[in-house]
Amino acid sequence: MAASITAGLQMLVTRRSTSSSRMMLPSTVISDTKVTIQTKLSSSFSISFAKPFRQSFSSAPRRDNNVVTRAMSEENDKNSVSGLPIDLRGKRAFIAGVADDNGYGWAIAKALAAAGAEILIGTWVPALNIFETSLRRGKFDDSRRLPNGSLLEIAKVYPLDAVFDSLEDVPDYIKSNKRYSGSSNWTVTEVAESIKNDFGSIDILVHSLANGPEVTKPLLETSRKGYLAALSASSYSFISLLQHFLPIINPGGATISITYVASERIIPGYGGGMSSAKAALESDTRVLAFEAGRKKQIRVNAISAGPLGSRAAKAIGFIEKMIEYSYVNAPLQKELSADEVGAVAAFLVSPLASAITGSVVYVDNGLNTMGLACDSPSLSV
Repeated sequence: MAASITAGLQMLVTRRSTSSSRMMLPSTVISDTKVTIQTKLSSSFSISFAKPFRQSFSSAPRRDNNVVTRAMSEENDKNSVSGLPIDLRGKRAFIAGVADDNGYGWAIAKALAAAGAEILIGTWVPALNIFETSLRRGKFDDSRRLPNGSLLEIAKVYPLDAVFDSLEDVPDYIKSNKRYSGSSNWTVTEVAESIKNDFGSIDILVHSLANGPEVTKPLLETSRKGYLAALSASSYSFISLLQHFLPIINPGGATISITYVASERIIPGYGGGMSSAKAALESDTRVLAFEAGRKKQIRVNAISAGPLGSRAAKAIGFIEKMIEYSYVNAPLQKELSADEVGAVAAFLVSPLASAITGSVVYVDNGLNTMGLACDSPSLSV
């Protein structure tokens, strides 16, 4: 995947008044048993068109997540605990799309684990060896730390390539690829069957997958192959996962996918059909909410997350500029933490959100609500 984009597109992104977020996890009070969430605003500002708000990113106040995090243990006196509990004890979650310790999938895994869920992970096959080696050698120990001091425990890591439903779909060049050698049972149907054999069932399914081989190309220059590849990896993969995992998801379970505001707003430079894939993912969220809800009372929601400087996001080439744009222009002037997305995911899959399904929840410091960029040159005229 190409890793850079033209300077012209970069300038467009930083100056356009479109809402931006995402790319493809502490704003919580989390423990093994309970989580309370408390957020606070630390500042506000007003905009005068005669004297517009103008602040450079470099001179902006120190970034602060403005979140109070406090661990609570089972030994706490229940009468002294305030807030609503997020209790996922006895629940099992499968999170598809975790290949390192700095993305949304990892943060969601931590949040669900902190609330008591058992964690299973699906990792893209070519990244599996590096991920497991890093995990085994303790390279992720700092980021594995949960609010109660314990480390995130992963019950099992499964190799996964969600582009392929079954082994019959895998072309020979992939089967013979050395990056896939040593791994087996990594298609969607095979992973679902492996989890059934190993654990019987799951309660939570998280889709944190996205890829567009031509993401740096404008849509007008995107090939049919590149466009369809983006939809296959970024949106149909969720349909496939839910379709094949449905038999092993317990009734009343919940699913989460990660989307991006480019589904509904123009984000120059986020190309290759990725905006189309996100739009499809959000549409599918609504349809699947109906179908899975009627079949097994399973809830289907999506989180539209703001920009995060993860390794995966760097593929679009200007993620730092997107983060800067969000910081300057969003109602909450702070950099988004991946853990804030993890906290919302924990809420959405918990009993507290038992009536929420078919929804796209924005976790982007409010950037999606903006219709005019605070740093637009037009305001200085």
